[in-house]
Amino acid sequence: MILCCGEALIDMLPSQTADGQSCFVPHPGGAVFNTAIALGRLGVDAGLLTGLSSDLFGLQLRRSLKCSHVDTRHAVSTERPTTLAFVALQDGQASYSFFDENSALRMLSDEEIPALDPEIDCLFFGGISLASEPCADTFARLLAREGETRLAMLDPNIRPSFIADEGRFRGRIKRMMEKCDIVKVSDEDLDWLVPRPQTIREQLQSILGLGPSLVVATMGSAGAIAMSSAGIDVETPAVNADVVDTVGAGDTFNAGFLAGLSRQNKLSRSGIEELSDAELESALGLGSAAAAVTVSRAGANPPWNRELV
Repeated sequence: MILCCGEALIDMLPSQTADGQSCFVPHPGGAVFNTAIALGRLGVDAGLLTGLSSDLFGLQLRRSLKCSHVDTRHAVSTERPTTLAFVALQDGQASYSFFDENSALRMLSDEEIPALDPEIDCLFFGGISLASEPCADTFARLLAREGETRLAMLDPNIRPSFIADEGRFRGRIKRMMEKCDIVKVSDEDLDWLVPRPQTIREQLQSILGLGPSLVVATMGSAGAIAMSSAGIDVETPAVNADVVDTVGAGDTFNAGFLAGLSRQNKLSRSGIEELSDAELESALGLGSAAAAVTVSRAGANPPWNRELV
């Protein structure tokens, strides 16, 4: 099982009433939630470790997880409220305003984290759960504790406006990258983590130098590039799509990439170390194909496996 560790929240997406008034419609979301949903829809055994509220939004999240075959045994039930993210769209690009004080996600503590089942062989971390304290430190400690015996992937999904203390955040992300086997970044994340004028490959080499076996960068319409500590360097084109909005694109890519590795029996430390160029290209290709479907429709709505066949 791939256990996705991080936020589940409600995206309040802009819409209009029948008489033309502006309004917001609640949609289940969150970067890590979206990755778990996409994995489940792609037929991968996936679970979610998060805080799930007993409020009406938490129930909406649970229904969505169940419908996409995501295991919730490791989710922490709580009466704290669900995080809300109000979304503004401009030219298909999303910006967010978060409301998560004392939320089910943000206040998640070490004591609430359940013991992880033995069948969990891969951990995925990412999203705002790595910036919101105290849960950010809870997830960092979970990785430090459980990443010793399980493959781990990190997508920092950096939103500078959400970071209260840049020094603390950079230190936490660095420590987590040091303990992960796979690090995936967008080109914007990469520029924030390793400022130019370095080339993108020099930037990726800087992250590889921290300890991961594999680093993947997505570059929007320019495709994706991956480099490994074993010397593999591959680049794949983006899949053409009529973009409606980009909400959930990177999250879906993560799921497609992990699903691609899983289908080739490479979702292990030895598998990552033994990856061939063709196997890595195949995993990148599935990630890009899945993301192309997501951006072609409104909201974070990842594809089912049948839509990619």
